[in-house]
Amino acid sequence: MRDRDRELRLADVLVKTADTLTDDFDLERYLEWLADRCAELVDARGVGVMYTGGDEEVRIVSCGRQQAAVRSLLEVQHCGGPCVESFGTGKPVPPMRIRSEDTGARWPEFAERAGEQGIEETYAVPMRRDGTMLGVLNIFVAAANGNGRAERRMSSERGLRIAQALANAAATGLHNHRTHSACRVLSEQLQTALDSRIHVEQAKGVLAERWNTGMDEAFAALRGYARREQQVIDVVATQVIRGKIDAEELRRGRSEPS
Repeated sequence: MRDRDRELRLADVLVKTADTLTDDFDLERYLEWLADRCAELVDARGVGVMYTGGDEEVRIVSCGRQQAAVRSLLEVQHCGGPCVESFGTGKPVPPMRIRSEDTGARWPEFAERAGEQGIEETYAVPMRRDGTMLGVLNIFVAAANGNGRAERRMSSERGLRIAQALANAAATGLHNHRTHSACRVLSEQLQTALDSRIHVEQAKGVLAERWNTGMDEAFAALRGYARREQQVIDVVATQVIRGKIDAEELRRGRSEPS
């Protein structure tokens, strides 16, 4: 990919990476798309994503022409590796050659597996937002192929910067999505509570008028019936409004203690 084309493509991807406030947002599909775009932009063999979203559940997503191999390189890092290290420190792990003595001594099991998969170099960048670690992008750069031509098309230092830019945009997008989802859930809960309150008030009015009594006594009847029948009071109130509960059954609830 030419530099000019890459810059335009990066700008387009960054915008889409941050655009997560959609009704059909799918986290798994989003992370797969992110890994694919990162691999495309940094000329990597594959990119793996370790994502937690700030909770205890860990999601592992891989992409590239050797998707199973990339996933295995993430899973083997339970004994140590760039992805786990970046997640622990919250900082990028700079490009490291797989067959170097430093990498082998630092992460022996990971280095052996990566070498078997034809990986020459790896680096990792954190996805952080407001001090919270959401995940890590782990990039795997292929070794030279049989014709002696390397698959990569840019320096690893430049790839690291591009990957971090994508990780930052993704962290913003994922944070915004979580905030939006939380606000939507709260709004739905408040609306449900408001609807329930309206139903109860309407039912109280119906009973007070029917029995020529006060609102407090009508509410005591509703509550007593709901307790006796082990039903949610909103359900009882709706049935009262629709005239589906026998009046005598409700009157039994009028003497229930408060």
